[in-house]
Amino acid sequence: MQRDVAAGRWDWQVLAAPGHDPLSVALYQPELGVLISADALWENGFGVVFPELVGEPGFDDVRRTLESFAALDVRCVIPGHGRAFTDVRGALERAFRRVDAFVQDPHRHAEHAAKVLLKFRLLETQAETWDSLARWMQSATYFELLRSRYFPALGLTEWLRLLADDLAARGALSVSTDRVANI
Repeated sequence: MQRDVAAGRWDWQVLAAPGHDPLSVALYQPELGVLISADALWENGFGVVFPELVGEPGFDDVRRTLESFAALDVRCVIPGHGRAFTDVRGALERAFRRVDAFVQDPHRHAEHAAKVLLKFRLLETQAETWDSLARWMQSATYFELLRSRYFPALGLTEWLRLLADDLAARGALSVSTDRVANI
């Protein structure tokens, strides 16, 4: 169901945008062609599909949400993360390819989710020792869920090192012998 909400001098359509979260919404202003997409569409993808991490379906919701955005006359997207963008068609194509890849390989989505969670932790703390980061991972429900479901052959510390090393290779973190830091 669609509802309208007034914000300033404009009426915005409130659109259901499940996928990242089953209760997510987006805002669309048809006269301006502006979509505030939250985590349902970014310039290069979309947010982690949390229902999938706990064993509930979510990728079909992502696809339906992207299809609903594609049916709109959107000229500018303001995402939940990153800069506003106008290449809406390109962003949707990249997002469709990404959801297709995750459907084909759920392990890829699980590894992506773990890296996102690790990066967000380091955005919060900026730097941690390996031991403190491992303790945090052990207490964070999603990490053990992901490790046990998708990477059961890896111990928590080994998995942490693999994730951090990959993020460091991509320029997202800095690792040393005693600590991990945000870049």
